[in-house]
Formats: sequence, structure tokens, C-alpha cells
Amino acid sequence: MSAEPKLIVGIDLGTTYSLVAVLQAGVPVVLPNALGERLTPSAVSVLDDGRVVVGAAARARAVLDPRNTALAFKRDMGTERLYELRGESFRPQQLSALILAALKQDAEAALGRPIEEAVVSVPAYFGELQRQATRDAAAIAGLHVERIVNEPTAAALAYGLRAADNDQRVVVFDLGGGTLDVSVLEIVSGVIEVQATAGDVRLGGEDFTDALAELAASRLDDDDRAELREHPIGWARLREACEGAKRRLSTEPAATVDLPDLPFGPGRRSRLHQSITREQAVDAWAPLLGRLRGPTERALRDASLDPGRLDHVLLVGGATRMPCIQHAVAGLFGRPPLCSLPPDEAVAMGAAVQAALKARDSAVADMVVTDVAPFTMGIESSVRMGSQFVGGVFAPILERGTVIPASRVKPFSTVADFQRTIHFKVFQGEHARCADNQQLGEYVLAKLPELPAGKVSVEVRFTYDLNGILEVDLTVGGTDRTETLVIERSPGRLTAEQVEQARQAMKRWKVHPREELPNLTALARAEALFVELIGPEREALGQSIARLRYALDRQDPVLIRQCRELLVAHTTQLLGGSEG
Repeated sequence: MSAEPKLIVGIDLGTTYSLVAVLQAGVPVVLPNALGERLTPSAVSVLDDGRVVVGAAARARAVLDPRNTALAFKRDMGTERLYELRGESFRPQQLSALILAALKQDAEAALGRPIEEAVVSVPAYFGELQRQATRDAAAIAGLHVERIVNEPTAAALAYGLRAADNDQRVVVFDLGGGTLDVSVLEIVSGVIEVQATAGDVRLGGEDFTDALAELAASRLDDDDRAELREHPIGWARLREACEGAKRRLSTEPAATVDLPDLPFGPGRRSRLHQSITREQAVDAWAPLLGRLRGPTERALRDASLDPGRLDHVLLVGGATRMPCIQHAVAGLFGRPPLCSLPPDEAVAMGAAVQAALKARDSAVADMVVTDVAPFTMGIESSVRMGSQFVGGVFAPILERGTVIPASRVKPFSTVADFQRTIHFKVFQGEHARCADNQQLGEYVLAKLPELPAGKVSVEVRFTYDLNGILEVDLTVGGTDRTETLVIERSPGRLTAEQVEQARQAMKRWKVHPREELPNLTALARAEALFVELIGPEREALGQSIARLRYALDRQDPVLIRQCRELLVAHTTQLLGGSEG
């Protein structure tokens, strides 16, 4: 009996939502989580008893307990930020690992097979540090990730699977919860070639929610606004209400932000009731909408492409559902954008296609994909000014837009007589001064031959692979000596020992059992809604919550299921009524 073919899943590890998908019978399928839902919120919360919950239950708790709930931590990947949740410190990699572990369990439950390997998507404009942090997160979660795929490239794979027979030039405009990517691609006979990419790792749907919350707060007097900002639960409730308003404004001309019993400060509570029109929201979003132009123009310029030569503009990412985004994109490219793929699911679907390519699935045997480096990478150098040298000058070695995998080499030499060491600093960015770019790491090459200035040369080779991971080799001229640069003191970089420590810590955490998540999520969502209601509706919902808690105390499976289903239906009805 032959062994089952290797199964690799595709994962979209998003700022707001994450998904897992697999190619089945040549079609990418998004797998359901423990709640039967396809989107898993990228949220982690620690309960009073120390248990860790992820996904929808944690997202609902962001309103009830914002101090012990982490959201949008993808934006801090590759940094040294720590999240303090109920006395425990979490790195962004550890929080992401919890999401990845949950997706792994969901895939195993759906497929009935253990999952050990995945292809994980990242924003095309993620740098080397952020990509390494993503790999670390996967390792902590017990997943082998040999291949990382850029999000717009993944979306193009999903699109190209449907349109492989049509030669065309496409722009993928990917605006998710936290990042913007704009990529120019050409699809010819099943070959998908990325020609240029640009983006903004601090621009996404979360920023539009924040801007709406700022608009609502700006209508308060100075004292109320200041006190509300200082109250974590109050501000979390305002932001959550504005997230709902943002979604309603996609289909309605106006939305109401109604927050009864809102805490404005110690011992003082009030009701916030505001109507926000779509026009007012667009005015508040104008600075964010203006930031769409720069990456778009840079991607087109790098591809030497006029918008009129495009065949399609493909929208990806949940934020592209907003009418103002669609209108802005149409203005930038001079054509209406295409929404042929589910915007929330396109990247996960494409990651599944990339996973199938890696597993040599015959269903995608004719597909080929190439990608490009999103940033220029180089080292710090010096230039002669008369009798002196001026340092801090960025010397590019591997230019942005280079087709990857790629290897580039450039020679450098000593600047002083009998110089025994060279301090190499590696940067990524597009600025002439190193200080304006991001430092990736540094290395001291010592014990150089004692020779006059300029007589000792060192070849610096940058090798950049398909995952966007950089290796640097330093070869001393005239010798067989080659040293590989080891990235040191880089923010957010974990050593192998730290990754192993994080894996062991994850085993110690009391992660809430997957089978109990439907009950916990139903309660968390209902309790978050209970805070916002007043009058008879609030009282009735409280009774539904009490019934499920009673059933859980009785540990009666039949009664638990009945009470949970009634509570979910009750909550859904109230949410539907408030959004109608």
C-alpha cells in the first residue's frame, strides 16, 4: 500500500484575521475552525484563571478586558516589543505562534491527518527581520515552514489558477487589516512573474477604524476626551463600536455609534450617541487614502509600466470592501478594480496553491511563479572627502526589484594603513544615508592582513532566497577565508535557544481546550454585547447568558448545546437588529 502524498497547508497569518487552506481536487479550500467559521481573529487573551484563549473568544474579550488581550501584534513582528498579559510577557512571535498552533489544530481536525509543514504568507513589504520572526513563530508552534510566500503573490496564484490560460498583466492591490502591498505581475502560459512590488507595513483597515474612533472622540469636550483615552475599557468599547460602524458604512449612507453607560473617568459614566455619515468618515480617512498613492506609483515606476497597459487590477484584503478604497483605486489606475476572489480568503487560497506546488501536486504541475526583492539591501561604507573619510553612506548591493532567488557581490577595501578589522553593518532601505534605513545586523571581520590602505579587499556577497531571507558572505581577497555574517543584536531576532525556550513555554501555558471554544466564544460575544445594551434587551440577554452558565455548571452536554445554540441565536438577532 502506497503512502499518502505529503500534505502541506497554506496559512494566511493576518493582522486582523488568519486562515488555513489546502488544495483539494485542484481547488483551494479554506478550512473551518472549531466554531465552523473560516476566519479566525488574530487575537490572544489570558483569562482570570491563567488559561490562554485565541481567536473569536479572545477578540470578544478585547472589549471586556483590553489590558489582558493582544490584537494586531503582527505589526510588531521583528521588534523587541513585549505584551504583558496578566503578568506573563509575550513576544510577538509567541502570540503569532498561538494563532498558528490553533490553525494547525483546525486543519488536523478538518483533514483527519497530522500537519507538520505549512507555507505561510507575509506582506510583500515585510523585511528580513519580520520574515525571520514569522519563521520563528511557526517553529514555536511546531510547524516546519520552508517556504514563505508574499501575500500579493499568493493572491496572484489563486487568481492565476482560474485564469492560467489568459496572458495578462495584473496589479494586485492588497489592503488588509495592517498592511498595504501593491504588486505588478505578468501571467503568461501559467507562469506568474512578479515584476515590482511596493507597500506600507503601517497602513491597513485597523488604521481606518482608529481614525473613525478619533473622529467620534473629537466631538467630545476636552475633559471627556482626555478621560476616555485614559480608560482602557472605555476606549476599547469606542473602538469596537467604530469597527462596526466602519463595516456598516460600506453599505449604508450613515451609521450610529451608540455606547450606553460609557466610563469617562473615575466614578463617572455617560452615554455616547453619535451619527457618522459616509462623507464625514471619508473626510476623516483622507490622510490614509492619500497614502495609497505613493506605493502605487512606486510599483508602477519600478515595473516601467503605464496604468493604461494593465489588463486588470485585482483587489485583495478585507479593507478593500470599503467603497472609498475601491473609488480611490479606480482613480489611481483609471479603471474599475476586479473583485473576482473573496478578498478575505484570496491570500490563504494562494498559499494553499503554493503549498501544492511545493508538494509537487499534479493539479498545479504547469504553474510557475517568480518573485522580486521588495527592498534594496547593502552595507554602510565611507567616501573620501579630501584627506578624510565620511562614513554612514549606504552602498547598495542587491537592488529592489531583483528577481529572486538572487546572489550579488561587491568588493570593498580598507581605508587605513595596517587596518586589522572591518565593522560591517547591513541595512535595507532606499535612502542614501544608512541612518534613514533599517539596520539588519552587524559583524566584525577581524585579523586582516597588515597592509597599506586599500590593499586589503573584501568581497561582500548577498544571497536572497525565495523566502526573502538574506545570507551575507565575506571573502577576504587573495585568501580562501570566507565568513558568514551572523546577525547579532537585531531587534526581535530569536536565537535557536530562545525559539526552543518559547516552545517549552508554550507547552506550559494552559491553552483553552479546542472542544470548549464554542461555549467560551458564545459567552464572550454575548457578554461584550451585554455591555452595550440597555433596557429589556439587555435583561433578556443576561438571562440567556445565565442559562448557559448554569448548563456548564451542570456539565450536561445536551443542555449545554441547547443553551449555547439559543444564546448564539439571541446574540445574532440583537446584532442584526443593531446593524439594520
